Amino acid sequence: MAQPYVLLSAAVSLDGFLDDTGPERLLLSGPEDFDRVDEVRAGSDAILVGAGTLRTDNPRLLVYSEERREARVSAGLPEYPLKVAVSASGDLDPDAPFWHTGGAKALYTTDKGAERLRGLLPADVDVVALGPDVEWRAVLTHLGEVKGVRRLMVEGGGQVHTRLLQQGLADEVQLVLAPLVVGQPDAPRMFGPGAYPPGRMRLLEARSVGDVVLMRYAPTAPGTGRSASAADRRWLETACELAAQCPPSRTAFSVGAVIVAADGTELARGYSREGGDPLVHAEEAALAKLDTADPRLATATVYSSLEPCARRASRPAPCARLILDAGVRRVVTAWREPDTFVAAADGNALLTAEGADVVMLPEYEERAKAPNAHLLPSPEGR
Repeated sequence: MAQPYVLLSAAVSLDGFLDDTGPERLLLSGPEDFDRVDEVRAGSDAILVGAGTLRTDNPRLLVYSEERREARVSAGLPEYPLKVAVSASGDLDPDAPFWHTGGAKALYTTDKGAERLRGLLPADVDVVALGPDVEWRAVLTHLGEVKGVRRLMVEGGGQVHTRLLQQGLADEVQLVLAPLVVGQPDAPRMFGPGAYPPGRMRLLEARSVGDVVLMRYAPTAPGTGRSASAADRRWLETACELAAQCPPSRTAFSVGAVIVAADGTELARGYSREGGDPLVHAEEAALAKLDTADPRLATATVYSSLEPCARRASRPAPCARLILDAGVRRVVTAWREPDTFVAAADGNALLTAEGADVVMLPEYEERAKAPNAHLLPSPEGR
């Protein structure tokens, strides 16, 4: 199973603070937005907070609407989403309401943190020790593969939001802007200083909710090396959508491709048989729209729903060679090319042999196969 879709959720003041420095929590949202948050919680498989938020806000993280809880049960889901806490030290209050309300709960911590809390938390809390350190990719992988979490809502605090965004692990940021100013330099912010993925995020939605404004953004910058980012998944989805636009064929696969600069700017896209050319491949069609001298290609990523071809009879150069000759050294794909038309096709090996980083996201394989179902053996024949 893939890592869950990670949604960062927070409300901030006009000057970017999550709270003030007073002893009581500053309520930035109004009744309408609290109800919206309850709806987002109800639509999530899990809700996560860091240790700092547990200590300062003492949250319960419940779905308060009885109607929404009933709808979850009717859909075959637990009444409440899984509640998740993350603490490297394990310095947590075992009597906090977080541990004693709602449904299932999990704590991700270090070996030392787990030892510190041994016998202190309720028996139904799943304490997951991750070794000497808490790595966020390990947390998300465990949530996806072991806990079955597909949609994760993250409600703080600032350090958690910062780490997930900096590491390219956030699929979406839901930011509520409240009409007040905190003005206290020591107050907590949603995002701290440090290096973040480059470029501008994509605005998904902006609307008023009572007297606050909800803004939803999606990161666009590709990952680096062989580590997949949340934006990689979104761009590969686009490639799979393009594959569905291909004119049908009995002699060639339907493939979609997108080329994206390091800052998240889309450079070009293409799909098989685009423009009425019965022989053109998706990557070939996309690359043909760019100047081969474009300096952005050296740090760009090619997203292809199918592994770029290593051999072909219809053109002098296969797509893997075209990608390398263009200077691109990172490719993200969903599906290895089967032997339908070319035996032992291995474009990924050609790319890797010449220094390109190839990232496989097999969770998108079925989407990549969908427009090619007529070319593949039926499940009964396998």
